[in-house]
Amino acid sequence: MMFSMVDLLFYTITDGKEMIPFSQFISALRKTGLLPSDPRLRHGIRQMRQSAHDSSGPVMIDKKLFRRCVGNNVILLTNAFRKHFIIPDFEQFTLQINKIYESAKHQEGGQVADYIPQLAKFSPDLWGVSLCTVDGQRHNVGDTKIPFCMQSCVKPLEYAIALHELGSERVHRFVGKEPSGFKFNKLSLNEEDKPHNPMVNAGAIVISSLIKVTSKILFKEVQLINKYIQTRLSRCSFQSERETGDRNYAIGYYLKEKKCFPQNADMMAALDFYFQLCSIEVTCESGSVMAATLANGGICPITGDRVLSAEAVRNTLSLMHSCGMYDFSGQFAFHVGLPAKSGVSGAVLLVVPNVMGMMCWSPPLDRLGNSVRGIHFCQDLVSYFSFHNYDNLRHFNKKHDPRRRSDDDPNKSVVNLMFAAYSGDVSALRRFALSAVDMEQRDYDSRTALHVAAAEGHQEAVIFLTEICKVNPLGKDRWGNTPLDDAMQFGHGVVVSILQKYQNEYTEKHSSSSSEEHSAALDSMKSSL
Repeated sequence: MMFSMVDLLFYTITDGKEMIPFSQFISALRKTGLLPSDPRLRHGIRQMRQSAHDSSGPVMIDKKLFRRCVGNNVILLTNAFRKHFIIPDFEQFTLQINKIYESAKHQEGGQVADYIPQLAKFSPDLWGVSLCTVDGQRHNVGDTKIPFCMQSCVKPLEYAIALHELGSERVHRFVGKEPSGFKFNKLSLNEEDKPHNPMVNAGAIVISSLIKVTSKILFKEVQLINKYIQTRLSRCSFQSERETGDRNYAIGYYLKEKKCFPQNADMMAALDFYFQLCSIEVTCESGSVMAATLANGGICPITGDRVLSAEAVRNTLSLMHSCGMYDFSGQFAFHVGLPAKSGVSGAVLLVVPNVMGMMCWSPPLDRLGNSVRGIHFCQDLVSYFSFHNYDNLRHFNKKHDPRRRSDDDPNKSVVNLMFAAYSGDVSALRRFALSAVDMEQRDYDSRTALHVAAAEGHQEAVIFLTEICKVNPLGKDRWGNTPLDDAMQFGHGVVVSILQKYQNEYTEKHSSSSSEEHSAALDSMKSSL
């Protein structure tokens, strides 16, 4: 009996059963962090759902349907169930995320921003957190489907788009790279008469003029965002921004007076574009994918498309780290040590480079304009997990590293494998095989799992280790016994028959392979002579 990787994956998910309910497959999928809505899986999931419509009862997935529906996603699903994603034990990780979320939920204080009337309409009780890893593992807790305006959280993306289109040298002819030391909306320029950085209003307005001059189409960049992250422009927020944006108009005229805009730039058009970008609505879910794209070097994790250049992302994260949290940027860099950007809508866009992106949202703000619950969550996150930029993973033992696999210890791996063989747990053996565990590894007595299963008389385990895993049956333990010897010693007649047949096939196959290799070597030698 020959099994393909798809079959092995199927039996791992079904725990050896020939058929499982569709709901059980979805549940197993979610535990890895993959959602049914993932674009990479959408077509296969749709096919399975279609089968549900064609069925009179609850849809069941068998090997044939599974192979037909997920054949194009074998590598993705195999990595998921092998726990080869960046967060191997995603279920355990999200349990801790939920605890941190609940702790932050009890934080009181802060005021919902009201200087933009549209923002004042949100309840102070709203609180949501979404995350997306660089492998596309996603988790949502709280109010994650309610749309809110990005406000200043759009500034890193706007800056990254400008870098992607124009390059760093041109962009920084007009905008600096240093923290300002002033409020985000202050009329202030650096010594070269440039905005201090792209994360303050003056810098973002100038960046808007650069993109406008380049694209000639006002919504090109908004559409770019829309293509990868489900967003929309809130017309009400845009009008509200326009009508109450006196400070930003003042900044615009100040920039114009100081000749900060590129030649022939239209200041009013730049301001309009800036207001519209700030009025883009996202949810925590879609915002986390945006953050994860930055964490993943500009490649969207759930589509595999490159959205931004790696250099643009690197420069953007650098400035988020030093300038992204208003006047709290230094404190945030010290305590949290991660690139982030806050917005007065109550959003905090957080990036853990090469790991994941997060979007936290809760409207009440502290006196510096940052979300009270969002800041608390970020601080607790880094207190528990070793995500701080300067946490030393080798010597900082007090924190938890969710990137570390629980089976990294080779001694533990051998013990688990041998125990599965001893108890005849074929499901566990199948999981080990799918996880690329060496099924021929030996214990302190030089016994393999096949030795143990044969000695205990577990027929199904022996069949799996021989027919599926192709374990070498000729290996000897420290007493010189093969698995066949053990089966004969303990009187397991059926296992003896299985091993005798397999051993003959194995010996014949390997002797013929050796003969072919020997002939090939002779032919090569003759031709060289």
